[in-house]
Amino acid sequence: MADPIKVYPAKPSHVYFYATCLIDMFYPDAGMAGIQLLEREGIKVSFPKDQTCCGQPAYTSGYHDEARAVAKAQLDLFPEDWPIVVPSGSCGGMIRKHYPGLFKNTDQEAQAAGIAARTWELTDFLLNACHIKLEDLGAPTTIAMHTSCSARREMGVAEVGPKLLGQLQNVNLVEQVRAEECCGFGGTFAVRHPEISGAMVSEKVDTLTNTGAEAFVTTDCGCLMNIAGYAEKNQKPLTGQHILSFLWQRTSAGNGDKS
Repeated sequence: MADPIKVYPAKPSHVYFYATCLIDMFYPDAGMAGIQLLEREGIKVSFPKDQTCCGQPAYTSGYHDEARAVAKAQLDLFPEDWPIVVPSGSCGGMIRKHYPGLFKNTDQEAQAAGIAARTWELTDFLLNACHIKLEDLGAPTTIAMHTSCSARREMGVAEVGPKLLGQLQNVNLVEQVRAEECCGFGGTFAVRHPEISGAMVSEKVDTLTNTGAEAFVTTDCGCLMNIAGYAEKNQKPLTGQHILSFLWQRTSAGNGDKS
């Protein structure tokens, strides 16, 4: 049976944009870049103003009742039958993979399952539903990429970022060793196990730095905050950016000189 995540819809005329907490609070440029990329493809984007957390922090900490209460507040935000795009494999994975089980045997079971089925990680949606074609307007640069654990293992999109970056003629994408390993963020994992998390991010920063890349990009803001924050605190020569911001800057007139 085909993986439903890989059964892509036809390119739509309208989507919902679910921004995530970290983009809302720390990386609004990545959210705007995602919206601009969609709009440039001729897609109208609706941003439900009452959206909040998807419930993942409580869910992964074992507080399923609390997670359900938070998630329930999101269910009525998407009344039209449009795709829901999420600029995060982590939050996308929570909705797509865990909402059906979270709401099983509740009054919201069918509604949650319907929302889960039309939720997509945004880079995956751009590549495989919109069939986006990118023209690189930036100067030559060398970058590395980190794909979050949830994007890789729950949403199955590890190959998407490299394919999008591969369309950019002036971008040299170099691969880190053990690219599939976690950066140590893991949502509340970094709070509950700080020593282990710190060791993991230290190793991740070293593997990215050792590629010789000028910077790294990632699909998830949690990983971005963790890796770039550690590098800055420890004076490592590594900066980071959400892949959506990078793609928009490289392909937009007036922004192409930023990398």
